[in-house]
Amino acid sequence: MDDNERKATWDDFRELVNMTPADLDKWLESDESRDAGQHKDGGESTGHASGRRISEILRARKGDLSDDDYRHMRKVVGYVRRHLAQRPSGDVRDTRWRYSLMNWGHDPLA
Repeated sequence: MDDNERKATWDDFRELVNMTPADLDKWLESDESRDAGQHKDGGESTGHASGRRISEILRARKGDLSDDDYRHMRKVVGYVRRHLAQRPSGDVRDTRWRYSLMNWGHDPLA
């Protein structure tokens, strides 16, 4: 990944991930977080695992991020953008849609 791709990925990620590492960690401890998303074989959901990784990325120094970290950041950007485009009508405060986005570091009500 070249420097231009890293910069674009960083900018998009920082724009869309609007939860702090502390807020994300607290959210990931909740029952609502654990219940949201797709679970493989009854285990941890994809979004919940991603949230733990996002928290690590947010805490890392930019210069310490690997190409694998940037690939994950791109995955997060794609997921959040796709999911935002599917916003349900009405109040989304207590919806699985919002909870799933929050697992990916984006609170649409923030």
